[in-house]
Amino acid sequence: MDTTKRSSTARAGRPQAKEPGPRSELRVQGEPAFVLHSYPYKETSLILDTLTRHHGRIALIARGAKRPRSALRGVLLAFRPLALSWSASRNRANELANLTAAEWVGGVAPPEGEGLLCGFYLNELLIKLLARDDSHEGLFDAYLNALIALGSKAPAAPVLRSFEYRLLSEAGYALQLTHCADGGAPVDAKTWYRYLPERGPVAVLAPGADVGLGPLVRGKTLQDIEADDFSDPTTLLQSKLLSRQLLNHHLAGHLLYTRQMLHELQDL
Repeated sequence: MDTTKRSSTARAGRPQAKEPGPRSELRVQGEPAFVLHSYPYKETSLILDTLTRHHGRIALIARGAKRPRSALRGVLLAFRPLALSWSASRNRANELANLTAAEWVGGVAPPEGEGLLCGFYLNELLIKLLARDDSHEGLFDAYLNALIALGSKAPAAPVLRSFEYRLLSEAGYALQLTHCADGGAPVDAKTWYRYLPERGPVAVLAPGADVGLGPLVRGKTLQDIEADDFSDPTTLLQSKLLSRQLLNHHLAGHLLYTRQMLHELQDL
């Protein structure tokens, strides 16, 4: 095989998982990633919760990252596109993988102000809803695009709604948006529906009744969510109420701290 062609193909594809050492060890090099959160570990190290393109959420230990002369110091920050390398036992179970290198890739302006809080909100959603060690390449791209939009000061609400529904789908909570739960009739744009988290949309003949059962949405709102189109102000409002209901349901009562902070800032 032509070695020049082989090396260029490797660079164009996904980062390669290599095993140069013992067969029980897995090594990953140059994996596109973002740091979602970091935790102090002992005196000089950090534990990282990361989102990677090909390996999903990965927990890594960055040994010595807090030392003043560490090459990792100042690199392992949220919202920075990184290329991470690590090694781990193939049978590691709950064992942390060891970060071996981290490089800032660049190309994304970090969000500021309200966009920064929105970015932390996305990170918190990922940590609380996404299982570890499951590949979600499409979700990684959606997260990257959301950060680019927030960094360019695009309106935050459509960005958040789009990501919330994509995350619900990737986490195994995909919405039924095209047909009714009671009978399977196609969703009609002019009909009002109540969305039942474990079933789907149910047509409501008297929209004023049973107010306590959750928000009502138009069929058009469900169709717009399916099309990832939040340009309609009514769709934007109703999709926010619906996503809040669904997230609360699937989070089983766990508080989203960044959402609370956003609400307090909006009140101020």
